[in-house]
Amino acid sequence: MRLLKKYLITVFMLPLLILFFMTPSEAGLREQIFETVLSNGLKVILLENPKAPLVTFQVWYRVGSRNESWGKTGLSHVLEHMMFKGTEKIGPEEFSRIIQENGGNLNAFTSYDYTAYFENISADRVQVAIDLEADRMQNLVLREEDFRTERMVVMEERRLRTEDNPRAILIEQVMATAFQIHPYRWPIIGWMGDLARLTLADLKAYYQTYYNPINAFLVVVGDFKKEELLPKIEKAFGSYPKGVVPDQKRDKEPPQLGERRIFVKKEAQLPFLVMGYHVPNLQDPDSYVLEVIATLLSEGKSSRLYQALVREKRLVLSADADYSLLSRDPRLFYLSADLLPGKEVAEVERALDQEIERLQRELVGRQELEKAKNQLEALFIFGQDSIFNQAMLLARHEITLSWKAVDDYLPSIRKVTPEEIQRVAKKYLTPDNRTVGILIPLPPKEGKPAPEGSPIKEKMVR
Repeated sequence: MRLLKKYLITVFMLPLLILFFMTPSEAGLREQIFETVLSNGLKVILLENPKAPLVTFQVWYRVGSRNESWGKTGLSHVLEHMMFKGTEKIGPEEFSRIIQENGGNLNAFTSYDYTAYFENISADRVQVAIDLEADRMQNLVLREEDFRTERMVVMEERRLRTEDNPRAILIEQVMATAFQIHPYRWPIIGWMGDLARLTLADLKAYYQTYYNPINAFLVVVGDFKKEELLPKIEKAFGSYPKGVVPDQKRDKEPPQLGERRIFVKKEAQLPFLVMGYHVPNLQDPDSYVLEVIATLLSEGKSSRLYQALVREKRLVLSADADYSLLSRDPRLFYLSADLLPGKEVAEVERALDQEIERLQRELVGRQELEKAKNQLEALFIFGQDSIFNQAMLLARHEITLSWKAVDDYLPSIRKVTPEEIQRVAKKYLTPDNRTVGILIPLPPKEGKPAPEGSPIKEKMVR
C-alpha cells in the first residue's frame, strides 16, 4: 500500500507541498504517456521523463503463481531464475555482466500476478537492454544442468525466507486457509514438495505458454524520444510470432461462511497475530475506501492502532494494517500485531476488534480524514520521484486493470467520505469474513537463536 514510508512530512504542510510538486503537466500521467501495440500483440507503454539521462526498461509478463496448477507450484519463480541462464547468442551469466559493464543495474521479481524484468541504464545505452530482453523473450536455452542448480537455489531460498521465518510461515498458512479455491492459496515461491518434483519439461512448456508478445508488455520511462526509441523496439521485438493468448480466468473464491483460525507453533521470540479479511481490488470503487481505512489505522505514530495498542494499552511492539488494491484478483486486508512480552493474544485481538468496531460505529472526524488523505496523496506523488517507481506504478495498474487507472487514484481518494468508511468497514471487516492466524512461539532449539520475522508487505519474490 505504501510507496515511500520514509517521507515523514508534517500533515499541515502536505497540501502546500503537493501543489508545489505538481506542475500542470504532472497533474495527470495519461496526457504524457504514449501507448501502442505492435502487430504481434506486444503492448508498449512509453513515458518521456528527461529529469536525468537515464532509462528504466521493463518487460512484464502476465504470469505469476496464480497461473500455476496443483502440484506445479513455484514454476514462475524458477523460470525467472532460468531467464538469466543464457540464449543461443548469450552464454550463462553473460546477461548480468553485459548490463553491468554498460553501467546499468538489473533485477527481476515474481508475484502472484506477474513476472517482471528490468534494467536501469544510461539513456545512450538503452539499445543494450532492448536487444538482451528481446533475445530472451523467445530464444532462451533451457538446460537440464542449469535447471537442477536453480531449482536447488529456489528451494534454499524457501528454507531461508519462509521455513526459517515464523511470521512468513504463519502468513503462508493464513493464505492457504483463507483461499480454498483460488490459486492465491499457494505461495509464490512454491511448496517444497512441488519444487522437488518440477521437471525441465514443465519449465519448457510454461515458457512456451506464457513468454510470448501477446502475454507481455513493455514499460519504458526516462530520457528518450519516442520517435527514436519505438523503431528500435519494433525492430527487436516485432518479428516474433504473437503466440496464443493464455487463459487468465481463475475460479472465483466463494464467500466465506464463517471465521477460520490457524495456529502455527514455531521457534520464535514472541507471539504474532494476523487477521486477513476478504476484500475487493482496484476493479471495485470500495478499494479506495479500504486504502483510506488502512491509512487511518496504521500510518504513523498518530494512527489509531499505534495510539491505542502501542501507546495507551501497551500491548504490542507494533501494529499494522496492510492492503494492496493492485492485485489481479481480490485478496486480503490484513491487520497484524507483534505482541510485547507477557501479553496475551486474546487481549490484543480484542483491542484490534475494538478499533474495527469503532470504524463501524462512529463516523471518522473531518480533520482525521483529511490527514489520512494528505498522507496518501504525498506518498503517491513522492513515490513517483524516480523513473523506476513511475514505471512500476504504471505496470502494476496495467496488470490489475489498466495503466490509465493511475490518474483515477487521487480523485478517488479525495472523494472518500466518513459514511463510505463506515459502510465499507461494516461490509468487509467482519468476523465471518476473516481468517485469523496466531503464532505460538516455541523455545529455540539448543544452540540456535529464535528467528525474527518481517512485517507483511506486498508479495514479490526476487
